[in-house]
Amino acid sequence: MNYIKRLAEERFQMLNKMFQVVLVCGPRQVGKTTMLKRLAENTNRTYVTLDDMDDRYLAINDPKMFFQKYKTPILIDEVQYAPNLFSYIKIMADNNQIPGEFWLSGSQSYKIMKNVSESLAGRIGIMNMYSLLYQETLSNYDGLPESFDFDTLVNIKNKPTIELNDIYDYIFKGGMPRTIDYNTEQRNEYFKSYIETFLMKDVMELGGVSDTVRFRKFLSVCATQNSNVINYANLAMGADVSEPTAKEWLSILQGMGIVYLLQPYYNNELKRLTKTPKMYFFDTGLCAYLAKIPSKEILMNSSLEGAFFENYVVNQFVIKSMITSFEKNIYFYRDFDQKEIDIILEDGEGITPLEVKVSSKPNKRDVDKFKVLDKTKKPIKNGGIVCLIDSVYPANDKHSLIPVGLI
Repeated sequence: MNYIKRLAEERFQMLNKMFQVVLVCGPRQVGKTTMLKRLAENTNRTYVTLDDMDDRYLAINDPKMFFQKYKTPILIDEVQYAPNLFSYIKIMADNNQIPGEFWLSGSQSYKIMKNVSESLAGRIGIMNMYSLLYQETLSNYDGLPESFDFDTLVNIKNKPTIELNDIYDYIFKGGMPRTIDYNTEQRNEYFKSYIETFLMKDVMELGGVSDTVRFRKFLSVCATQNSNVINYANLAMGADVSEPTAKEWLSILQGMGIVYLLQPYYNNELKRLTKTPKMYFFDTGLCAYLAKIPSKEILMNSSLEGAFFENYVVNQFVIKSMITSFEKNIYFYRDFDQKEIDIILEDGEGITPLEVKVSSKPNKRDVDKFKVLDKTKKPIKNGGIVCLIDSVYPANDKHSLIPVGLI
């Protein structure tokens, strides 16, 4: 397939000018190496992957010889397999003082970060990278709106109008580059191979999981609980494991970049708020496969339709905030009275409430629930309902109905 330009490229180039070492973390098969190789074209940068067992053995057992064989500037792929390289990289980076001398990629961020913090503090820029965003597949590379007031939204240009059928085609297939042009049968075979060849292999080798049968069950249970507040008892029961094991396994999936936990909003003026996070998958296609959903049409007519749409929208904020200049804290709101707001954006100027509805005609009165935030004593900024409407429309004098294509 042709190369798809990534929104992450601009941030990577910025880090490359600032630090001697740049590390790109993320799950396997999301395009980290493809992007880095593309950016290294027409340069003298050496490439080596530690998936190659001979090079991995050399890197682990004789790092000095490794860097005699492979000269800098260098791109080292799957660097998590040889964490002892970091101390040598530190010495060389300090001696040479060359921005961008070392490009590293790794698919086990929770293993890498421990060694990075100990060895390369102050010398390394770190960027997380995940599956292709839907807008990237359309060659639309804009970030998120700076604000959600009506005038700002209506003046955004060149944003795609997203139809229900198209967005669920993306949600069902996911954003891993190889799945973009696959039909359903090819997509199923790809994820079957992905889980066996990459995910389970890393879980056993680097996560220390030995009970692969129950872990597969755990993956499927997690997939059916996406966009929900975590219930460890349900996860444990579904996988036939203890709650401590469920917590440990979910932590492994977080470290691998398969799922993330969105934290609940907390404010001293608000009482009776939940303290339990919600779980989302970084790739909705992998989630749909693990949930054993056989087709896009069945997903669109299932009880999980809204959860997957919410997962898609929240991903837009979470992933783009990692690779662009969008600097707002992202939460959700839920209190003990079951009042909930899907997304809360917080910055120094106030909080922006956003609801997510898989509808082209959501009830405008749903913005009335935002009043629960009035007790925060923080300014409530313009927000609204992210939905499948064709163009921006006022919900009231403050909030709007927001086309999903604008985010």
